Order: sequence, then structure tokens, then C-alpha cells
Amino acid sequence: MLNQSESVVEKSNKLLDQLIEWRRMFHQYPELSFQEYGTSRYIAESLRDIAGMKVETGIGVDTSVIGTLTSGEGPTIGLRADIDALPIKERNSVPYASKNEGVMHACGHDAHTAILLGAAHVLGEWFQNGKLQGTVKFVFQPAEENTDKHGLTGSPYLIQDGAYEGVDAAIALHMCPWLQVGAVQINDGYSMANIDVFHGKILGSGGHAAYPERGNDPIWMLGPVLQALYGIVSRKISALDAGVVSVGQVHAGTASNILPSEVLIEGTIRSYSPETRELLSVELDKAFSIVKNLGGDYSLRIQKGEPALRNSPIINNWISVTIQQLFPDFMIIKRPFGMGGEDFGYVTGKLPGAMFFLGCGQKDGIQRELHTPFFDLDENCLPVGVAILSETAMKFLKGEVSL
Repeated sequence: MLNQSESVVEKSNKLLDQLIEWRRMFHQYPELSFQEYGTSRYIAESLRDIAGMKVETGIGVDTSVIGTLTSGEGPTIGLRADIDALPIKERNSVPYASKNEGVMHACGHDAHTAILLGAAHVLGEWFQNGKLQGTVKFVFQPAEENTDKHGLTGSPYLIQDGAYEGVDAAIALHMCPWLQVGAVQINDGYSMANIDVFHGKILGSGGHAAYPERGNDPIWMLGPVLQALYGIVSRKISALDAGVVSVGQVHAGTASNILPSEVLIEGTIRSYSPETRELLSVELDKAFSIVKNLGGDYSLRIQKGEPALRNSPIINNWISVTIQQLFPDFMIIKRPFGMGGEDFGYVTGKLPGAMFFLGCGQKDGIQRELHTPFFDLDENCLPVGVAILSETAMKFLKGEVSL
């Protein structure tokens, strides 16, 4: 086993220059959600270089790419990478900075894609050598970051169109800039949040600002509503449960001497458990209903987004064992990833799956957080990700780990 494990690391390390080339190419030419046409063409062409690889495009979303390696009967594992970028203007002074104005790979999807391409090449060699029995699906998923007009990201479309049909288990990774290379973050169960958005209106009568007593001022009613909204988590949700209610937008009025007839309020609701998710929606409605006692009215619409990422402890154990065998000096940190969203949660809600966070922070002490114009990474993490994904998939196909 040790020699085989060393071989995985050696193969991955030999790919370093190629991984860097792929990652920087994707970084220079980022594309927004549902628009990843150049990215998907490049991925498909790269996969077709691998002997025995079946390549399918347009499953669920026009820009999806799925590569399949199979040797017939046996278990099936899915490895997933997201491929879209964010509407952020890059501010890094590096040779591989984004050439697409106002678009940037600020969440590491360029690295995720390069790593999965690397894993496809490593596993492709093993399939060619007859070392593996079963199937690996390499799922390059568009549109993780944003939704379409129907309020959906890419993942549910791929699921609906059969991208994960027959898959027994699925694994994904995510860049982790708060940890350096040599550390990995893993968490069992709920690890990233349900993402819901609320759209509320406080309705008054409007009127002349010099005579507020003659009408119902919705801006005045906004005060107690905001106080109630911000009190939901601290007073209605157990301190042991994860929950967030944040207001992101408030819009009202047209002039200094006119009382508006309505105030628009929008914000985000984050939670882990289904029970907390439902309770937050109920309490949000109660917070808005305060205006009825003040002579006003309200409307409230809650838009359900992606579900919480729920990691399988069994698959997390596979990943942990693989890391300990391949990189015995690595630090494995066990804690949730935070209240951000991750549409891989659709996948882990359908079948056993897990995502781990791979340390990629640079060693200069500068914070390069996700979703910022300065995000960047230590590219030495790339072969590490390849080795972990490849070895974990191999263990499953060889029956060394099981569900």
C-alpha cells in the first residue's frame, strides 16, 4: 500500500507544471455562471486526450462537461468540480490576472477544475493498466455561484438530467485560503448553510412629510421591524443551532418632503438544520407583522435557495484515512466551513457525498479571502488535491473502503 500511495503522490507531483498551466489559463479567462462556453470547450478537449475517456457535454446545462472512465461492472464514484467565476474586478498584479474585465476566479474554481483534470489523467493511467474495476464520473459543473431566472444554480439541473445517475458516492473539494498547504478542513454532517432570500415590503399610506400625523409612515414602521429581524437569531434560535438573518437592501422614498407609501427590504437567511430553516421563516413573518399594530401592512416572499451541505461521516473517513496515509504530516482540522452556500449540497442531499476544504493560503501573511479582488493561492496545493481525490476514488473502486 505504501508504494502505491507514494506512486500517487509522485504522479501528482509530476503534473505540477501542467496543473499550474491549466489553473492559470482558467484564471486568465474566467466566465460567469451559465456562460462558461470557452471553459467547457477546453475541459472537453483535455479530457478527450485521455485514453478510454467518454466525454459528454450539455447535460443539465449547456456548459456542463462529464467525463467517464469505466471498466464495466463495479461501484461508481463521482468527482465534482465547479467551473464558473464571479463578477469581481481582479486587483492582483500577477502575470495570469484575469483578462475578462470585471470577471474573476475569486473562489478557486480555476484550481478545482485543474485538480479534477489532473485526477482524470492519474485515474486514466490506472484504468489503462487494468488496475481498477468500476466507474469514475468526472463532473465539471457550471453555475455554482449564481442562479438563473428560475432561482436555480447548476447542480439541480445536472441532477435532474441524470448526471449522477448510478453514482454510489460523490466527492468534491474547495480551496481554503485561511489554511496553508499542509492542512485540510473536514466536517461531518451540516457544514455549509441553507441559503434563502427574503423580499419584504412595509406598506403605508404615503403623504406630505410636513404632516406625518395624516398618514402612516412606513419608514417609521421600519425601525421596529429591523429591531425584530435582528433579534430573531439571538432570542428565537438556540445558541447551539446555526442561524443568520441579515438585511442587505432597504429602499424607500423619492424626495425629502414626501412620505413614501412603501419600504422595500431584502436580505439573506442562513441555517444548517431543516428545523431551524423553517423556524427562521416563521419568525421572519412575525417580525414583519408588527406593522399591522402600527396602522400599516406588509408582504413577504421567501425564496428558497440551495440546501445545506451535509457531509457523510463515512466518506469523510475515507478522505481522512487517505490524507493520513499519503501525507502523514498534514494537519486535519475538524470544524464546519461556515455560513456560506455551496450547491454541492444538492448532491449530498441525493446520495452519500462529502466536500473537504484544502489549505491553499500563501505564506506571505497577506489575507486573500474568498470572493475578494485579491484572492490567490499557493499552487503547491494543486498536486495535493489531485492525489487525495485520485487515491480516495481508487480505494472505493478496489473495495478498500465501503459505504
